[in-house]
Amino acid sequence: MQDQIQQIKDEYSKITRALSAPDAILDLQKMTELSKKQAEMAEIMQKIEELEKIDKHMHENAEIINTEQDLEMKQLAMDENISLSLQKSSAEKQLETLLLPKDPYDEKNIIVEIRAGAGGDESALFATNLFRMYSRYAEKNHWQIVLLNSNQNGLGGFKEVVFEINGKNVYAKMKYESGVHRVQRIPETEKNGRVHTSTATVAVLPEAEEFDFKIEEKDIRIDTFCSSGPGGQSVNTTKSAVRITYLPTGMIVSCQDEKSQMKNKDKAMKVLRSRLLQAEEEKRMKELGDQRKSQIGTGDRSEKIRTYNFPQDRITDHRVKLNWSNLHGILDGNLDLIIDALEEEDIKIKLAKL
Repeated sequence: MQDQIQQIKDEYSKITRALSAPDAILDLQKMTELSKKQAEMAEIMQKIEELEKIDKHMHENAEIINTEQDLEMKQLAMDENISLSLQKSSAEKQLETLLLPKDPYDEKNIIVEIRAGAGGDESALFATNLFRMYSRYAEKNHWQIVLLNSNQNGLGGFKEVVFEINGKNVYAKMKYESGVHRVQRIPETEKNGRVHTSTATVAVLPEAEEFDFKIEEKDIRIDTFCSSGPGGQSVNTTKSAVRITYLPTGMIVSCQDEKSQMKNKDKAMKVLRSRLLQAEEEKRMKELGDQRKSQIGTGDRSEKIRTYNFPQDRITDHRVKLNWSNLHGILDGNLDLIIDALEEEDIKIKLAKL
């Protein structure tokens, strides 16, 4: 790691010199790029400087231990080096994490798609619970939620809900939520008090900008229709709802929540770009030998990433094989413990590969 540290220090010094040069202001684009790179490296440099200070202090203490005649001074230096050694180990692990390759999508906003899976009306009600959980989590992180499209059943559950979350490092936190979520509970409509198992699928897509994925006009067909509410009844008489079909693949995206046809079209295009970007990324990863499955499961009970067990007040994440109690608190948006555990496992796997 020492060679890597030296390369980083050299690069940081080179960037600093370039930004300080008298002619730097003449090339505004280059200056902006260098400033961004310097900001990205600042946290790494801070950790490197912290390690160097610890090493210097430990070396000074080693000198005292080897040359000092005063036994009390020797003991103090030895005790301090034990403490510094622990700090060094912690700082090295933190630096290793900072040096891991960054996910290029981590800083992006996201589009989340939640769909009812196995379980009929109960799965739609569970999809509503998941939507509320993510809404509350977004609120706690000062993120903004924008509803893009929704389709409810007669009980108020979501057959499908698509929404956008905007904020700082949204994808970095939310990317672990993709997969099949399973719930075990007694439905409100169950007279005999039997526990039912239902599922809902969650897909988290990094939001694609126009320059991320270019869509040609000749590749899409746009249809308009009257938006509908629960049970399929029309909720207005104008054709404000929009359905876009991506002709090369047959992918269909619909948006109807806005009263304006133009706004619905813009939202539908945003979802379409993000889905297509995700499909390209999955294709690329497969070509590289990554056997990662698609984010969106089939809604089948066997393809689960997490189980919400109401009778036992327990949530289990099957990827990290950990359990948490306070199910209602987690469904109220207190997801940090679960997401932190998933982040730690992700880092552990990446470090093991290195």
